[in-house]
Amino acid sequence: MSIVKLKDKRTGTTYVYESESYWDKEKKQPRNKRTFIGKIDEITGEIVPTDGRGRKRKNTVEKDACNEKSLISDYQKQLKEKDAVIIQLTIENQQLKKNLGAILGSLNKITEKYKENI
Repeated sequence: MSIVKLKDKRTGTTYVYESESYWDKEKKQPRNKRTFIGKIDEITGEIVPTDGRGRKRKNTVEKDACNEKSLISDYQKQLKEKDAVIIQLTIENQQLKKNLGAILGSLNKITEKYKENI
């Protein structure tokens, strides 16, 4: 068994078939039986199964919808985690700014005392 890809020159669509070889006893020659699998998606390069009439199978559409829902929920979880990290970093940034202000204030006092002594 092998996979055969045929490109339709008129539409540019690539069709995918499963080819199985067998021996024809009457003609005493090898023959091939091809079974239509689907089309190749030009964007992703993946095989999109069809029902034989060029339409997507209903099962794959339902699976795609389930995959999209799980992807959306995963993205929402990631967004919540990133929001928590952003809040934590904002608090840490504010504390560092306060510490920096205190250090700069101390440094200014020291430089003023140094200038007075000169």
